[in-house]
Amino acid sequence: MNRRVFIKTGVAGMAGLSVIGPGMANIRLSSAEGLVGKVQLGNSGLTVPRMAMGTGSVGTGRSSNQTRLGMEKFVKLAHRAYERGVRFYDMADGYGSHPYVGEAIKNIPRENITLLSKLWTQEPGSSYIEPVAKTLDRFRQEVGTDYFDILLMHCMMKGGWTESRKHYIDGLSKAKQDGIVKAVGVSCHSYDALVEAAESPWVEVIMARINPFQSKMDGTPDAIKAVLATARKNGKGIIGMKIFGEGSHVTDEERERSLQFAFTEGSVHCTTLGTESLAQLNDAADRVARITQG
Repeated sequence: MNRRVFIKTGVAGMAGLSVIGPGMANIRLSSAEGLVGKVQLGNSGLTVPRMAMGTGSVGTGRSSNQTRLGMEKFVKLAHRAYERGVRFYDMADGYGSHPYVGEAIKNIPRENITLLSKLWTQEPGSSYIEPVAKTLDRFRQEVGTDYFDILLMHCMMKGGWTESRKHYIDGLSKAKQDGIVKAVGVSCHSYDALVEAAESPWVEVIMARINPFQSKMDGTPDAIKAVLATARKNGKGIIGMKIFGEGSHVTDEERERSLQFAFTEGSVHCTTLGTESLAQLNDAADRVARITQG
């Protein structure tokens, strides 16, 4: 079953109903729902839920499958996440999800939630590189928050970023000093970038692609496991992404195997999962709660 079928069948799921579709008939919303627990995120000083609500599935051009649900459905999904203990919202400028999360959290005490966003960076020599402070002012206005718990440089696709992205590193360090950001780091989309992040003293949080199928990953499962083990030993907070291979592995057995792998072998502290329906959210929250608290 491909990702499109998973999305289509998942949207049908509402509270108290089974989701019927190829490979999905065995998903049923939990009758004894537990809260997703929390974990210390490495040496970042943050304690975060074990699962974040991802907002960037097929994210491009400042939109995503989550924002394409529309504001009302997005807010309903975000509120359900909050009820399940998934009080951790993973955003990015490129997803266009800031205003959506902002609407969802406007009546929730800020101290009850974790907000993560990601900043797209430009190569040196680009015609215009916006000051980081200006970008973060816009981010904060869009979300309606004074600060972000975690701010990552988005999508590091090759090594050498600690030098080529010095403008952004300095800007984010200043933002942390000013209390606008609590923890900084990178999301990685190459093996070399990930290795560099694992060793960089500047990095506090890494978002890394990890699953047992080597799907949308930066190396073999064993190679990525080794790098993330080093990163965790170095005190980095590890957030797993592409847990289901960007929707390529979503049968019941594959979802279970993927989450078990991430938490028991992959050195992650928590995961971000881009659920797109109440059924998908409840299924993921049930599994994460059981696997991490069992």
